[in-house]
Amino acid sequence: MTDDDTARTRALEALLFVSDEPLADSVLAQALDIDRRAAAALCDRLQRELEDRGSGLVLRNVAGGWRLYTHPDSAPVVERFVLSSRQARLTKASLETLAIVAYKQPVTRHQVSGIRGVNSDGVLRALTDRGLIEEAGREDAPGRPVLYATTPGFLERLGLPSLTSLPSLAPLLDLASDEGEAPLEGGTGSRATGPPDDEDPGDDEAGTAAAVD
Repeated sequence: MTDDDTARTRALEALLFVSDEPLADSVLAQALDIDRRAAAALCDRLQRELEDRGSGLVLRNVAGGWRLYTHPDSAPVVERFVLSSRQARLTKASLETLAIVAYKQPVTRHQVSGIRGVNSDGVLRALTDRGLIEEAGREDAPGRPVLYATTPGFLERLGLPSLTSLPSLAPLLDLASDEGEAPLEGGTGSRATGPPDDEDPGDDEAGTAAAVD
């Protein structure tokens, strides 16, 4: 590797470190004053170097760009640190709603509430505020209800390159069928308990911790 390559790799790593979103090849190429193909090759090289030297970071291509992540092997330590610092976490209701939007998008508020069996207005607002879902047009139906879909930030936080990388629902549907449930299907949901509206003061504080945020 030449001195120029070393300098560019160092600069690339610095750019990725300070960025709060994935950086596309074109953006990196412009910042490093190289062509797009060279930028992609440089990212591939840095990706291999991080793995070869046993770094605590990995470089991934997600949501149309490159971003640094903590190494999976360090997940238990990172998780303990994040949870101990009391970062805002997603509740079970938020995770449930987010999963419905992810797999059935674009989907309306009424459809989400119908699947869950409870009013989901508050949870949808919270997920929108967090940048995980967004309005994606309106349904061609009476009242023109708003359609919701996941955002690029959703892919970024889950470390996925695209929605096609979401895990298959088939195994979960088979398991639910055996247990007499019907998740992610239209109509009445299987949830029998819970308040009539998930918008409560503790919605963003209590509940199961998630690695999404």
